[in-house]
Amino acid sequence: MENIKGKILWVDDEIEMLRSHILFLKDKGYDVYTVTNGEDAITSVSSNNFDLIFLDEMMAGMGGLETLAKIKEINPNLPVVMITKNEEERLMEDAIGSKISDYLIKPINPSQVLITTKKFLEAKKISAEYISRDYIKEFQEISRTMMFDPNYEDWIDIYLKLVSWDLELDENRDLGLQQSISDQKRECNSEFGKYVEKNYKKWINGEGDKPILSNEVVEKFIIPELIKERSVFFFVIDCMRLDQWLLMEKELYDFFNISKSYYYSILPTATPFARNALFSGLFPSEIEKYYPELWKVNDDDENSLNKYEPQLLEKLLERKRIKLKKDLKYLKVLDTEYGRQIEQTISNYSNNDLTSIVINFVDMLAHGRSDSALLKEISPNEPAYRSLTYSWFIHSSFFNMLKTLSKQKNVTIIITSDHGSIRCLRGTKVLGDREASTNLRYKFGKNLKCEDKNAIFVKNPLDYKLPRRGITINYIIAKEDYYFVYPTEYHKYLNYYKDTFQHGGISMEEMILPVVTLKPKI
Repeated sequence: MENIKGKILWVDDEIEMLRSHILFLKDKGYDVYTVTNGEDAITSVSSNNFDLIFLDEMMAGMGGLETLAKIKEINPNLPVVMITKNEEERLMEDAIGSKISDYLIKPINPSQVLITTKKFLEAKKISAEYISRDYIKEFQEISRTMMFDPNYEDWIDIYLKLVSWDLELDENRDLGLQQSISDQKRECNSEFGKYVEKNYKKWINGEGDKPILSNEVVEKFIIPELIKERSVFFFVIDCMRLDQWLLMEKELYDFFNISKSYYYSILPTATPFARNALFSGLFPSEIEKYYPELWKVNDDDENSLNKYEPQLLEKLLERKRIKLKKDLKYLKVLDTEYGRQIEQTISNYSNNDLTSIVINFVDMLAHGRSDSALLKEISPNEPAYRSLTYSWFIHSSFFNMLKTLSKQKNVTIIITSDHGSIRCLRGTKVLGDREASTNLRYKFGKNLKCEDKNAIFVKNPLDYKLPRRGITINYIIAKEDYYFVYPTEYHKYLNYYKDTFQHGGISMEEMILPVVTLKPKI
């Protein structure tokens, strides 16, 4: 028969009574073989490649469960559907324990058999057809939305849809839609960059309809929980994107009630600026103005620029007149060993009003991939990069901390990031003096120049509430997936940094970030 949909073995000692079912399946395009006992079933499985087995539970001689065990020894991945008259719970447990794929209760009808068959032999094909149809529909809706001047909420919605499709297509790579969604994301980021450039200065000055920004996160999400007199754990995962979080989140549904909001990172979307704004409740120029001792203007090392985060958070709480019963606990996890130490003692912190924990692994992964051939090899694209993050999470001290806290009463956990990252695929030449910063997605220095369309030029840093750093210093901030390369040895560094994950610029991936609230189900 042409276009055989699958090869089925049906095992039943009363097979003649099932002839109508078998003919029905054959008529639907399936190739069906029959045997009347367990011994013949095992022989058939040993010498044939079946796609599905229907197996009677009650047979003379070798019973269904024993036959099932033997079949699984031969082919552990072969789906087996048990057919039984017995509805006892014990039997069902035995069958499930023996890795049965599904079961049907006698008497069975042809529709039941067909549905079950389709589930195992055609589900992927049927799902693919629906996924392709739904994606085309969503693609068109996103394109229509962009035609009508989307606001910041629309852009969150667009990004959520794109990320959801990224994850869906990760599971259905054979559909060949990855390039399509990649092209659409590039188009969206092009328009998103124009949108941010047009509106950003209004946002930071509190004008008009605006998103929550980095400097408002603690006030909007942390302080309300503190007022409720709950023990709050505030986790900041450096450089975590929305897609990475959604993979982690699915592992937490059994432990927590989960709610999500979103905010926009300030510019540049880099740790020295965005995370200091997050903890201080201030823009960088305001930190420099009001707390100059907590902002080192000439120090460009990221770690040292962020060494005053606990002090900045304390100052914020003081300004908001939030008095903690116990001192703020601030922890920064920079290596696995320290993470394990905190994991062992995390429950002790539930007596504190506020415990803030910064976790650096995702940022280290992004930076490490730029310099490690091994990491590039095991995460050559976006799906693999997401998968690597997920693998870290399920084996991490962070996940274990969350599982421990899920057993604590009166605890609220809030998780966010300071910025995301984007896979950089296009270089753009930049001109500047030797003192200019080395960052790839943003730079500050004297007389910085690059292609106008590829970056935002910040001639007066105070207009963007950034530190001046000197009278002649200006900033440039990359748009879309561009990265800055100096003319000296241009092609060498163009190739070296191509296809690396960077941050500091303007893209949906870097700017639109989740704020996740977890409350234990106990």
